[in-house]
Amino acid sequence: MKFAIQIKRNAQKALAKIPSVDQQKIIDAIYQLADAPLPSGCKKLKGKEAWRIRIGNYRVIYEIENGELLIFVIEIGHRKEIYK
Repeated sequence: MKFAIQIKRNAQKALAKIPSVDQQKIIDAIYQLADAPLPSGCKKLKGKEAWRIRIGNYRVIYEIENGELLIFVIEIGHRKEIYK
């Protein structure tokens, strides 16, 4: 089962502001979620039905829609700013 990936518009804008070296690492990690939506190291966030993965100093927050086989990327950002 391969999940479809959908990235929210504000997450796309945040990704565009990240240095290109880190951008490619983040994009690769997001596409790997299609095969394994809960990779090792992912963590369930408290207070909402969302998960997060770490890519260096950056975080990707996403939701999993199992019924539709969809991964919805909500936020992408630096670890110091993402949880505010």
